[in-house]
Order: sequence, then C-alpha cells, then structure tokens
Amino acid sequence: MANQMTKTQLVAALAEETGTDKKAAGAMLEALSGIITRTVSEGGAVTLPGVGKIFLRERPERMARNPSTGEQIKKDADRVVKVIVAKALKDSINAGA
Repeated sequence: MANQMTKTQLVAALAEETGTDKKAAGAMLEALSGIITRTVSEGGAVTLPGVGKIFLRERPERMARNPSTGEQIKKDADRVVKVIVAKALKDSINAGA
C-alpha cells in the first residue's frame, strides 16, 4: 500500500499550499470536516470539486446472512455515508498508471 498521509501531514501540506501557518490550516480542516459532517447528517450532499461527492444513503430493511453460522437474520433499515469519486480524480490517477 502507498504511503498514508496523517492529519498532521495534511495540515502541514495545506499550510504550505495556501501560504498560511499550521494553526490556520488546522482550523480550516476542522471547519471543513464540521461542515461536511453537519450537511451530510442533515441529509444533504457535499461536492468537493476534483475529489468527489459525499452524501447520505438510506438502506431499507433487508435479510442478511451471518457469515460464521449461515443463519438468515433481519437487518434493520439504516443510513450510510457514500462517496462517489470525481471523474477528474479517477482520470488523473489512471493517467499515471
């Protein structure tokens, strides 16, 4: 697996790219995370240009199978966060392959 960027590394890279200090970059990242969380939890969607779209999907009640026993169980309806990756990001990754 490729290198993973930690939050500290992301804040440092964001500060460097925007020409701000790490404290301001950290605040921007926290604000962005809060906005996305609040919007998606309210049923909205957030599009990050060049990255993708983050939204909430309602899943209906369904029958599932317990993998260890094979027993059929009823799974209640729930909500999941989905991310659709932007075509621009897919294309830029595949161009380097």
